[in-house]
Amino acid sequence: MKAAFVSVALVAGLCLSARADFTIVQKVEGKGSASEIILKLKGNKIRMEATPKMTMIVDGNTGETITLINAQKKFLRISGDKAKAIAELATKYGGGTAEKPKLIATGKKMTINGYEAQEYVGETKMFKASYWIAPRFPDSAAIMQQLQAVIPTAWNDLAKGMMDYRDLPGFPLRTEVKTGDNEVTSTVIAIKQDPLSDAEFSVPNDFQEMKIPNVRVSDDDSVPAPSPKP
Repeated sequence: MKAAFVSVALVAGLCLSARADFTIVQKVEGKGSASEIILKLKGNKIRMEATPKMTMIVDGNTGETITLINAQKKFLRISGDKAKAIAELATKYGGGTAEKPKLIATGKKMTINGYEAQEYVGETKMFKASYWIAPRFPDSAAIMQQLQAVIPTAWNDLAKGMMDYRDLPGFPLRTEVKTGDNEVTSTVIAIKQDPLSDAEFSVPNDFQEMKIPNVRVSDDDSVPAPSPKP
């Protein structure tokens, strides 16, 4: 989404707001189960806490991905170059050449957490997704700026044919994705704008790095072997 700046004051206001740290709590439901995912945004970095056992940290500038295995105090680091190689490999062997679906406003509306949201849908042969976007949600422009900033360029090939935050006209309070017989619904239940420590986006000092073998892709490239076990 490209913001329309109408004055210098507005530009300054958005920039100041964009530097805020955000914590987004989502409820994810699917196949009779429910879980909670916490996203923490600071600058160009995002921390995703999907389970107590595992945490993922992504640097949108470099594309580096760090996975923390909390119970074992170990971590796996994949550089931006390796992430790009993995994405290219997935595209090569997975046929990831589909164009992204066109996003269409349906005119349907729903009240979510007290805010009126409008439905936008996108559909391909693989999935159908509905995004419920609330234009008047507080700080939505700043939140979207940071969500867009933390998506590494290296992931572009891996995400071919899929939507991401760079394609949406606003912040979705609710997302519904159907793939075959499966349906997953993610609803934002809380957003906090509190300062986050730099330490939350770094590897703890007492964690040990997991060394994994490389799989040869070509004469010039190699990528980490999938599903390593510590």
